[in-house]
Amino acid sequence: MQVLEKRLSVRRYLTFATGLVECLCFAGAVFGWASLVTVLKADGYFSFLCANATGDNHTQILDCSAQDEQFSLIFTIASFMNNFLTLPNGFLFDHFGTTVARLFAIFLYTLGTLMVAFSSPVPISSYENFNSMLFCFYLLKVGNLFGSHRSTIINLYNGAFDSSSALFLIIKLVHESGVSLHSAFLFLSACSIFHILRTFFLLPRNFIPHPLPDQYSYGISCGASQPVSREVTANCCGHSALEDTMCTHSVPFKHEKTFRECLLSRFFVCHLLWLSVMQLRHYLFIGTLNPMLQRLTEGDSSLVSQYTNAFAFTQLCAVLCAPWNGLIMDRHRGRSRAAGETEHEADLRASVLSLFLTALQCVLFSLCASTPYLPLQYLTFILQVLNRSFLYGGIAAFISVAFPSRHFGKLYGLAMSLSASFSLLQYPCFALVNGALGGDPLYVNIGLTLLCLLAFIHPLSVYLHCRKLASQRDKIKAIPLSS
Repeated sequence: MQVLEKRLSVRRYLTFATGLVECLCFAGAVFGWASLVTVLKADGYFSFLCANATGDNHTQILDCSAQDEQFSLIFTIASFMNNFLTLPNGFLFDHFGTTVARLFAIFLYTLGTLMVAFSSPVPISSYENFNSMLFCFYLLKVGNLFGSHRSTIINLYNGAFDSSSALFLIIKLVHESGVSLHSAFLFLSACSIFHILRTFFLLPRNFIPHPLPDQYSYGISCGASQPVSREVTANCCGHSALEDTMCTHSVPFKHEKTFRECLLSRFFVCHLLWLSVMQLRHYLFIGTLNPMLQRLTEGDSSLVSQYTNAFAFTQLCAVLCAPWNGLIMDRHRGRSRAAGETEHEADLRASVLSLFLTALQCVLFSLCASTPYLPLQYLTFILQVLNRSFLYGGIAAFISVAFPSRHFGKLYGLAMSLSASFSLLQYPCFALVNGALGGDPLYVNIGLTLLCLLAFIHPLSVYLHCRKLASQRDKIKAIPLSS
């Protein structure tokens, strides 16, 4: 029995570690768009859109605003598809389990990387469309393997997801060393083998239940391990029957809400608003970072490259920032409960501070990004990666504690897809700056900063709900005393 428990423990930590590698190296490449744009411009992508123009001093300058607008359009489509694809994958995950959904994601990933390697510049968004969010999506349930540290694990994975934006920085650096974009993406396509091996050996066929049952096992086992109980099918190289039992018939919820009730609830609507306004701010910043640096450096290519590299290196710190959000939630959840307070109520109470801090960070980041002072952008990069780490970790963490587990995939996918629709506003914002505003983004930045203030509605709503529940408990306690 001790040998079996040791094997299960080793497998869980291998699942965690390899999942961290998967998120860190592959999942969030879309956020490194600024580094990839530098490579694409160096290779002459959409260079035909640049035209000679006359400057203020009657000098000839090269106007590439149409080229920047084309790259912004590609990023808008890529970031939209990156989130929108979580919706069908959420339904696949909830109905067919981890293995089927991940195999579908791996197919899209491989197809996307091959399209970039062998196609013309236009499908360059294909890789990002089919990669970024999907691998991280299936790893969010791994937190269930670690009990009271669940929120920390979820946020750590999301931090690794953010840090993987440095993938395009690596492609930029190796491209400068002579490695072609074609070769780089062929290598990424070959990495599908790693994802397939993880799917079958280190992840469950169906789901990871919460709370986790004793001696829960998963994945393909080819050793001489002893069965957990008489109910476990004696197959050496197969999935555990205990896993199938626990995943197919998960722990029942009392008064469990239907998917429709969850979808129409105040919590989901506020969470969607909280996510949408902040994600739009981040996407517009990333999509316009290169032209913003071009403007602030007055076209100095060496300074643009320096700040682009600084931004990409900053993204690596996301994996260090994200666990703090989970630790905040787990620490508050671990406090002693009030008399009559349920675990669900304690989870909601613990999420209030996290939601508030995330909204506050976004406002500060937006203020710094709106200030046209070049050295200040280093602080903007730091606030941006910190806020994005809290944001994407908070999405999954809140949905996992506020709604029934069996609706997690659908709700998470729907939240990401609907927020992606809202993020399409980044392209008309960029067009407005280049058109009516003459290249000055000040008024758009002010508007986005004011829009970010709407994110405070969500933590306020959850806080008032928790106060209402506490007040009801106090009234119930007072009834016997007054009678």
